[in-house]
Amino acid sequence: MTDTFPPNQQFLLAARPVGLPQAHDWQLHEQAVPAPAEGEIVVKVLYLSLDPAMRGWMNEGKSYIRPVAIGEVMRAGGLGVVVASRSPRFAVGDHVAGGTGVQRYWSGPADDKNAGFVKIDPNVGKLTAWLNLLGMPGMTAYFGLREVGQAKAGDTVVVSGAAGAVGMTVGQVAKRMGCRVVGIAGGAEKCRFVVEQLGFDACIDYKAGGLHAALKQHCPQGVDVYFDNVGGDILDAVLTRINMKARIVICGAISQYNATAPVKGPANYLALLVNRARMEGMVVFDYAPRYHEAVAELGAWLAAGKIASHEHVVDGFEQFPQALLMLFEGRNLGKLVLKVADA
Repeated sequence: MTDTFPPNQQFLLAARPVGLPQAHDWQLHEQAVPAPAEGEIVVKVLYLSLDPAMRGWMNEGKSYIRPVAIGEVMRAGGLGVVVASRSPRFAVGDHVAGGTGVQRYWSGPADDKNAGFVKIDPNVGKLTAWLNLLGMPGMTAYFGLREVGQAKAGDTVVVSGAAGAVGMTVGQVAKRMGCRVVGIAGGAEKCRFVVEQLGFDACIDYKAGGLHAALKQHCPQGVDVYFDNVGGDILDAVLTRINMKARIVICGAISQYNATAPVKGPANYLALLVNRARMEGMVVFDYAPRYHEAVAELGAWLAAGKIASHEHVVDGFEQFPQALLMLFEGRNLGKLVLKVADA
């Protein structure tokens, strides 16, 4: 097996970042690809999912998932093709998605719980959709909006990070449910994309200033559901517009991930009391037994052209450290994906 494949390249976490990750926080490591033992597979990684949550996984401390250890392959979702198998679960040539880590090859037990590989159908849309609409971002949007946000027809739904992986799907699903959808994004180009290509009713450019006035203009009847991907000042602003019994879904807080000062909490949290509203965090892994429900519905919409899965693909495994920073600099439009190899 070591003669069959080139050396496996891996990005290891070399140090815990302070602020934005730097080049010295990573180590590019090479090792041979081992031959699979009984029950094992080797997966050639084709694409990697780059997600804001990766920044939190680099920090030491209690969270919903253990931190990546120093010297460990950086955690990441990915998809690839099985190139060697001694497991009845997967055959050579099967496309799979799971926790590949930031490396060119994954090898180990086919039933590894951390990897959680599942077979995917490459004929349901393009491959990269399995890291976006049909992958973890889509699952997050689907269950976060429906189960935690409890959105219903006629609601006004506001979503921050609207041009990102989760936000773009939240808005599209909300529209299919009969909601009025207002996005918040950074820059005129992103706002045009959100309205013209994704079908949101409106999009507020927070970089243009006047966020409070814009929320009042585009949400004249208030906000019933707020899907928060950014935290900080934007969360505070939306809290001033929530309706009675509003639901705030705390999915992420990208504005805080690289802060060197303590995380900024919501100053306007008393709006929850006044409006008898609810703010609840959601972690997509809680819904893993039901992923098939979301994949079935989202996949049918995708096949019918009723929903879009837009990916921003960066080509080249060696581009990983620079590509990851695009998330925190707001340079990606749609789901950020790293292309590792040709299919």
